[in-house]
Amino acid sequence: MSKVFLISSNTAVDPYPVYPLGMALVASALQTKGHHVLQFDLLAGDRPQVRLKKSLLEYSPDFVGVSLRNIDNVDSLTSGHHWYLEEARRLVEKIQNLTDAPIIVGGPAFSIMPEDILDYIRADFGVVGEGERAFCELLESFTKGHLPPRILNANGAFLSGMDMVTPCLVEEFISFYLQRSGMVGMQTKRGCPHNCLYCTYPGLEGNQLRTRRPEAVVDDIERMKRVYGISNIFFTDSVFNDASGHYLKIAEVLMDRKLGISWSAFFRPKNLGRRELKLLKASGLYAVEAGSDAACDVTLEALNKRFSAEDVIEFNRICLKEEIPCAHFMMFGGPDETETTLKEGLDNLAKLENCVVFAFSGIRILPGTGLHARAVREGILTATDSLLKPVYYFSPKIDPAKMNARIESAFHGRRDRIFPPSAGQIRMAAMNRFGYRGLMWDKLIHFE
Repeated sequence: MSKVFLISSNTAVDPYPVYPLGMALVASALQTKGHHVLQFDLLAGDRPQVRLKKSLLEYSPDFVGVSLRNIDNVDSLTSGHHWYLEEARRLVEKIQNLTDAPIIVGGPAFSIMPEDILDYIRADFGVVGEGERAFCELLESFTKGHLPPRILNANGAFLSGMDMVTPCLVEEFISFYLQRSGMVGMQTKRGCPHNCLYCTYPGLEGNQLRTRRPEAVVDDIERMKRVYGISNIFFTDSVFNDASGHYLKIAEVLMDRKLGISWSAFFRPKNLGRRELKLLKASGLYAVEAGSDAACDVTLEALNKRFSAEDVIEFNRICLKEEIPCAHFMMFGGPDETETTLKEGLDNLAKLENCVVFAFSGIRILPGTGLHARAVREGILTATDSLLKPVYYFSPKIDPAKMNARIESAFHGRRDRIFPPSAGQIRMAAMNRFGYRGLMWDKLIHFE
C-alpha cells in the first residue's frame, strides 16, 4: 500500500479557525483501504513552511494530497486581499521542490472549477467531488499500473449515508482548534435540495439528502468528547433542519446519551416551530446561524429561496421566545435589488429584535450556478470569462456605493449589526484575544 501525505492548505482564520474535517474524512477512507496516511495542517502550529519541509522529507510519501477549502473570502469589499489560489500555487511549487511524489488536489474549492484551478496551481492530478471515494480510486489506478485521468470526477457517484466514514482526527490539531476556536465540526448528512440561485452545494453534494445514521453521528461525538475533550460541536451540513426531520432524530439521540455537548448549526428560516426548537435546545443547541440571505420578498424570490421575509421575522421571534441567540446572514445588491427593495429590506431588518445581522455587499459569482447564467444573460460577464479571481453580481438597478452607504447608516451605532464583514472579523478577533471561544457573535445577545 501507498504512503500518502495529506495537507490542509487553509490559512483563513476569519471569523475563527476551522478544523480540516474534509482531510480527516479522506484520511479515514484511505486508511480503511490499507494506505498509510500522515496529515499535515498549515494552520495548526508555528513556522508552517519549516514544519512542512521537515515532515515531507522525513515521511518520504508516494503521493501528496492537497485540500483546497476556499478560493477567496466572498466579501466584495476585501476579497482582493483574500485570494487563496496564489498561496496554493506557491505551496504546490514548494512541494515539488521537496519531493517527486505526484501532487493530487481536491476539496470543495477545487471542485467548483477544477480545470482552471489545476492549470493555475500546476499540480499533477485533481479529484472532483467526494474525496473519500475519488482519491482512493485514483490511487487504485496507480496501483494497477494505469495512468489515471488528470482530473478524476466522482460527481454522480455519491456515497450513501451508510458509507460515510468516521473522521480520523489528529490530537495535535484538536488542541490547536480548541484553543483558538473552541469547537470542531461534524457532518450528519450531505446534499441540498433547495437550489438557491448563487449556491454551489447542489453541484458539490447533489440534490438528494444522504443522511448518516443518527446513532453513528452521536457515536462519533461521544468518542470526540471522551478521547479529545471536545464539548462544542458545529454541524457542518449545508442546512441542518431538513424537511425529512433527520435533524430531530440527531437531537433525540443526543438527549438520550446525555453527553453534555453544546452545538450550533446553519439553519433555513422556515418550517421550524417552537416545539422543534425546544427539543433542539434540550439536546444542546446554544445558537443558530440562519441563511436568511435577502431582506425582502422580491430579492428572496430572485434568489429562489422559497421563503418570505415574514418567515425570517417569525423564525427570529421563536428563537427569541426560546432564548436562543440567532444570527442572520444577508446579501444586498443581488438580482432585482433596487432602491425600493433596499429600503424595504432595511425596514424588515429593523423588525428583527435581539439578534445579530451580518450583511454582505454583492454576491460572488461561481460557475454552474443560476447566478452565473443570469449574469451572462444580463451582460455582466461572458460565458467564457474566468471566475478564478472574484467577480461579483450587483443588480444593474442600484448603485453599489450608495447602497453600501445606506447599509452603514442603518447599522450605525449598533453592536448587533455588522457591515462591512471585515468589521465583524475585527470584533471577533478582539473577543478571541480576551478569551472568548466558539461562535463569539452569540455573546452580543443577552436575554432578560
